[in-house]
Order: sequence, then C-alpha cells, then structure tokens
Amino acid sequence: MPTIIQGDNLEVLPSLPDGGFELIYIDPPFNTGREQRHTRIEVRRDEQGDRVGFAGRRYRSTKLGSLSFGDVFDDFLAFLEPRLHHAHRLLAAHGSFFLHIDYREAHYCKVLLDAIFGRACFLNEIIWAYDYGGRPKRRWPAKHDTILWYARDPKHYTFNYDAIDRIPYMAPRLVGKEKAARGKTPTDVWWQTIVPTAGRERTGYPTQKPLKILERIVAVHSNPGDRVLDFFAGSGTTGEAAARAGRDFVLIDHSPEAIEVMRRRLAFAEPTLDQPRAPHAPSIDSAPEDAHAGPTTLADSIIHADSIIHASATIHASATTHAGATTPTDTGAHALADTTAHAHVVASPPADRGPQPIPPLSEPPPTTPTAPRPEDPPTPPTSEPSPTERPPSPPDPSRSGS
Repeated sequence: MPTIIQGDNLEVLPSLPDGGFELIYIDPPFNTGREQRHTRIEVRRDEQGDRVGFAGRRYRSTKLGSLSFGDVFDDFLAFLEPRLHHAHRLLAAHGSFFLHIDYREAHYCKVLLDAIFGRACFLNEIIWAYDYGGRPKRRWPAKHDTILWYARDPKHYTFNYDAIDRIPYMAPRLVGKEKAARGKTPTDVWWQTIVPTAGRERTGYPTQKPLKILERIVAVHSNPGDRVLDFFAGSGTTGEAAARAGRDFVLIDHSPEAIEVMRRRLAFAEPTLDQPRAPHAPSIDSAPEDAHAGPTTLADSIIHADSIIHASATIHASATTHAGATTPTDTGAHALADTTAHAHVVASPPADRGPQPIPPLSEPPPTTPTAPRPEDPPTPPTSEPSPTERPPSPPDPSRSGS
C-alpha cells in the first residue's frame, strides 16, 4: 500500500521490517553550509513593473510563498551513518540502494558505505550532469551530482536491461538507420536538465530532482509490485516514479511542508498518510549476517582518521539512603548512536509523577538492598559529570529529498 509517513526518519526506520524493500533511494541534505530556499512568484505585464523581460517588456512580480530548510552540519557523517545502517538492514536480499549526494561529501560517503555494505557491493558511481545556473570565473563550474549504487548481494540483484530508456546517437549516420532509430543505452554519465523553473513538473520544493532520473532507477532496479523506500522524500519524486511504474512505495519526511507537497502530488496514487511511530525493540543489530557486509580494514582506518563519532549511552544516577531502603533522587541519560546505531534512550521522569525505574543497558544480577550500619557514614551522591564529560549531542535532523 502506498504510504507517506511524517516523522524523523531515525525514529521511524526501526519500526520497518528487515529486508522489506527491493529498492531504496535517498537524497539527503548535501551539507552545503547554507539555507536551501525556493520562492514562488507570479508575474503580470505592467509598464511600471520591477522586472524586464523579452524585448524590453516590463512585468510586476508578486511573491506567492517560499519553502526552505537548513543544510548545515558540524558532523555530517555522524548524522548520516545510523540512517545508512538502517538502509542496509531494510534492503531485500536482491535489493539495490542508491545514495544521491554532491561533490562536497561524495568521497566520505563512499568510504562509509564501503564499511557498511562491503566494498564488493559497490557497483556504480553514476554522474548526473546538467548545464544550468551561474558559472564562476575562478574555478570550473560544478554541474553534476553523484549517485552511488550498492547491491545487498553483488552477485544477485535486479537489473532490467530491456527497461533502460534509450538515448540518441551523437553521430546517427555512422551507425545506420536501424541503430539510429533504436538509440543507445546510457553510460554511467546521465545528461538530464534540472526541473524547469516554470515547468509543469515543478512543485516549489527546494532541491526537487527530475522525475526522469527516478523513473530510470525504478524501472531498471525493481519489478512491478516491489516496494520502494525513500526516507528523505522531499517533494515525493521517488513516490511518483514508483506509483506510475506499478511499484509500492513508502515515503518518510519530517517536514509538514514536504508532506503537504507529497499529499497533493501523489493524490492519484491514493497513499495512506501515517503519523510517526515509536521504534520497536529490535534494532539494526538484529539484521541477519551477510557474507558481503561488514567493515574493511582500509575503510575502518579512514573512518577513524576522519573522526566519525561513535559513542555509547551514558547513564548517571545517584541515590539517597533512608532507614533500610534506597530511593532514587537523580536520574538522567545521555544517548548517542554508536556504529551499529544501537542505543538505549533513558528519559528523566516528570516531576509530578515521581521517580521511575531506569531500564539497565544489560541485565544485572539481582541484588537486595540493605540498610547501612548506624556507624557507617552516609553515602555521598555521585557527582554530576562536568560538561566536558558529557557526550556531544547529534545534529538535528535536517531535510532535503527528491
């Protein structure tokens, strides 16, 4: 059933079943260091207007609205890594995973994915090339994105060669009429214009990707009836490509604006709108062992050299002794996902409900509290850790999407 889920993908992904998707495509934030914004305007002919168009005609522009999101991360890989572990867990045995990123982070993401999927599972680096926008005069214009393709099993994966859309030959007279009429298959460099500013495909969502790119990926790397997942869904391009090709889809985004754009755009597919769900107990460490998964020594060394943050949960508690019983007086928790994204999050109880028991990280042996002897000095409470001892907080999830 086509489904749109509103919520933080890191909270929603643990509730999805292992191996439940034949194709996963994500277009996360690119860590550009600036706000991504798209403003919609309406223009009308006006001799006193603020814009000049073709043949000197003047137009007056009216701002209709804008959509934006922050695209700045202090530690982008620490933000992305637990989500990539979930993608590996959710991928079917013969499934494919696509990460759409740009030149700023592509090389770091490649090393990270090699460690999660295994280097043998890397199949292609696809370059989406376009020719649009400004051209700086101090460096070569950056006019491409990178799409990394990994298979769960490099020997068994879906690749529908006959479903590839063909492109014209650059010199059709040299190949003959029959070949020229049939066209040729694309290489790993895909030339495709961006979504036209005034085109019918445009939704007004920043960083929207062309439908043609996703239609090619869906057609070649999945089959009718397969399930497709995009957990940085943005404007819902992946969902439209999947629905029109007869695939099921699950789209996740935490932005209310993105959810509204997808709801309108995908109304023809009649998707179910789902609210955020709490994660279930089994996490990515319950995924089955895979002969092709696991870190490599080279990848590990590079990852550690780049200081990817891996920290386990820290719990601090203090107790005050009262006449033969112990009562919790201070509870708290600080949790951060480690390499396997396995963390126990413990929250301090509300003040009006009284203290609550803290679930342990592991099952300790049962103990029976005993009262201290009268001559024993009172047990001092454990001191609070200094700010420098507290683990750093992960960056707030941002959004991007196709």
